[in-house]
Order: sequence, then structure tokens, then C-alpha cells
Amino acid sequence: TSGCGKSTLLHCMGLLDRPTSGKIYIEGKDTGQITGKEVAAFRGKRMGFVFQNYNLIPRLTVLENVMLPGLIAGKSVNQLKEKALSLLKEVGISHRAHHKGVHLSGGEQQRAAIARALINDPIIVLADEPTGALDSKSSKEIMELLENLNRNRGVTIVFVSHDEEIAGYGKRRIELKDGRIVSDHKTKKSMKKG
Repeated sequence: TSGCGKSTLLHCMGLLDRPTSGKIYIEGKDTGQITGKEVAAFRGKRMGFVFQNYNLIPRLTVLENVMLPGLIAGKSVNQLKEKALSLLKEVGISHRAHHKGVHLSGGEQQRAAIARALINDPIIVLADEPTGALDSKSSKEIMELLENLNRNRGVTIVFVSHDEEIAGYGKRRIELKDGRIVSDHKTKKSMKKG
């Protein structure tokens, strides 16, 4: 449901906003205790972000977009280039590495955004309506990709969606209403996998 607090919760988890009440713990650390420069360092090294509108920089190539968070974190260009190419292969668009993001389909742009989110080896990827701008076929492909990344890399994926079918991809489902949790349960998907 729109306006129930999904994006606000994600922003608080991503240290973009502070909760007005309650606490958020990541790796056992109260995120409310992280301040100043620590916020940027924690966010840059421990978190990846995927947005509904992709947020690729139009004048950069896909490869450059994927490398950008690593460059900001101070990593070497050569090291990042190799890793970014590997990530683009993993998400299925290595053949588009040298194209500008604006020349990609919506599904390809979201794959590039996912590769960018993974460049710094985060423990958690926060995805705000990652399929909101995609058709149903591309949506299914993106959710299956996120599922595989969770399974194969062990990265936690937290995503918000108003779409019931997309929400079914999660192992745990938390429903919000007026900024409050009204339901929190494991899904059938998680029960099948143990």
C-alpha cells in the first residue's frame, strides 16, 4: 500500500534517515549510534542500494556506473574494472559494459544498478521497489536474480514492494500500515527452503 512507511523504513535501514522511535540493528550495531563520517563509511562499505528508477549517471558507461561506489571508497581503478566486469557478467549484461545507461532497456538498467550495489561487497542490499518500473517478465527476472545473489553470495536482500506477487519472493514478509508493523512472518518460500 502506498504511504504506509515502506520507503521510510528502508531509508532508516540505509542510514539515510533516522527513526523517530525504535532502533535498527545491523550486524549487532545500533545504527542510531553511528554518527558523522562513520555513517558514510558504514553505508559505503556494508550496504548496497537499488532504486526503482535505477539512478544510473547518463553520461557514464555501464562499467563506469558500476565502478563508481568503489572509486568513492578509494579502491584502485584496475581492481574495480576487473571486479565490475565480473559483476556485469554475473548479472547477465557484460556485453553492455561500454554502453551508456540510457541506451539500455529498463531490465538491463536495473541489472546494472544491482551490479553497482554489489561492487563494495555489501552485507546487505536495500532495494526500493526494484521492479516498479519494469514489465512483468523483467520483474520476474530481476527478482530471480536477487534471489540467486542471496543464495549464492549470502548477501541479505531487503526490498519493498506494493506488488503481492513480487513480495512473494521474500523469505520473510513484513507488512506495514500507517508506519507500523501489522504482520511479520516467514513466507512459504522460506519454509520450503528450510
